[in-house]
Amino acid sequence: MNSTTIAGLARQGGVGVETIRYYQRRGLLGTPQRDAGAGGGVRRYGAEDARRLRFIRSAQAAGFTLDQIAELLALDSTEDRARARSLAEERVAALDEKILQLKTARDALKRLAADCGASAVGPCPIIAAFEG
Repeated sequence: MNSTTIAGLARQGGVGVETIRYYQRRGLLGTPQRDAGAGGGVRRYGAEDARRLRFIRSAQAAGFTLDQIAELLALDSTEDRARARSLAEERVAALDEKILQLKTARDALKRLAADCGASAVGPCPIIAAFEG
């Protein structure tokens, strides 16, 4: 049973209405038929739509692209665990690389901040590092 409008679904998912429409255009969410009410009726969304939206948002938070999310959604119906695991492992490797990059950047900034605090003479090492 469909019970909420697109605005209600958007509120439930913490996104805007245009995001819902974008996900529909990308094939990530379905577009229900309009009710047979006055003025052409409204589209009503149900619990499955909300579940799917939560899945999309959670997968995005884990860093999956919309293309990867579409593949995961398709795998949901085929139960291809090997491919789902492969996608997750690829994502973990990408996150590990990003973590390494962030740690390197953090360490460099820590050194620059220490250098900046060590002397009040001459140009600021932080600003000089970003100018060159």
